[in-house]
Amino acid sequence: MSTDAATTSQDSPADEPAPPARPRLEIDRFFQALVKFNGSDLHLKVGQPPIVRVKGALQPLKADRIDDETMRRLCMPLMNERQRGIFDKDGGADFAYTTTVDGKKWRFRVNLLTQQGAMGLVARKVNDQIPDFEKLYLPPAIERLCQLDQGMVLLAGVTGSGKSTTIGSMLNYINRNYRKHILTLEDPIEFIFTEDKCLINQREIGTDVRNFEIGMKHAVREDPDIILVGELRDVETFKTAIHAAETGHLVFGTIHAASAPSTVTRILDLFPQEEHAAIRSAIAFNMKGIVAQKLLKSIKPGVSRVPIVEMMFFDVLVRKYVLEGQDHLLADHIRKSVKDGMQDFTLSLKSLIDQGLIDRQDALEIAPNREALMMALKGIGVSG
Repeated sequence: MSTDAATTSQDSPADEPAPPARPRLEIDRFFQALVKFNGSDLHLKVGQPPIVRVKGALQPLKADRIDDETMRRLCMPLMNERQRGIFDKDGGADFAYTTTVDGKKWRFRVNLLTQQGAMGLVARKVNDQIPDFEKLYLPPAIERLCQLDQGMVLLAGVTGSGKSTTIGSMLNYINRNYRKHILTLEDPIEFIFTEDKCLINQREIGTDVRNFEIGMKHAVREDPDIILVGELRDVETFKTAIHAAETGHLVFGTIHAASAPSTVTRILDLFPQEEHAAIRSAIAFNMKGIVAQKLLKSIKPGVSRVPIVEMMFFDVLVRKYVLEGQDHLLADHIRKSVKDGMQDFTLSLKSLIDQGLIDRQDALEIAPNREALMMALKGIGVSG
């Protein structure tokens, strides 16, 4: 068995001696298979063979079904003492893992979980190169959100919709074009940025700083221009992030929401009813844009999946609707504001079909409004 180094994201800081290389782990052969098949995710479940996601579809590997004993033997060595403590306490743990495949290091975002009393694993491959907007087929208007001096920008979507990759691309655009200080608080760190014009500090929760609250307390004393706060999953995270936006920082974050308009409701759901008016005001005056996206397999050779993107900028009317609780008017306003850079999922799907990137039938199946897409493809009632 190869003795290539396999290290976790808990490596010592650069000013300390590097830890000694350790033998490859048994589980590395499955990470290697994921890379070889150019897959995005690895799934390990007791009672099933290893499964990889390739071009959006799950495919089993030619391997034996995994029993409980084998699962623990494969997964337990991935965790350090702290992560084992979290796993035992919470029934799951998130961390980054790095291993070598054919002489090249690859990073994975790992989630260990417990289901029906058995351990399981889901790992996502993190690309070592951060693609630009063109290679991701993102709409050009997304550059506007990278040119802001302050405020909040959210990326919305379900798990696996490419939110982290889009934010990585946006931060790298800033890194290439502006002299600013970017500070990230991540759990775990995904993309490792190479400094160009920006000074970049990346802090991992649990490794570099104990928790998010402490990290944000430190952040305001660290002179950042831009802060990446990761996922907005609770009241405290949102309040801290919006405060940073109010005090002159540009804040990027992600949130689980199906569309740009529904993101407003998703944020409000975090708070009790009596706070909704204050939160609506905070959103209206500090949010600069919401980008919602989904991934769909591509039919273009060499392109696995492309993002379907909805973009809502906080112009005068969006702020008015949010303040007055007229969220039901947001979707129609997006459709009518194409000239201002906004777009809904229907327009995004039509554009990707026109570019020969996605299959027409696949687009119709995923379309939030099938009839609107069919009319748009016929040139009737196209957004804007």
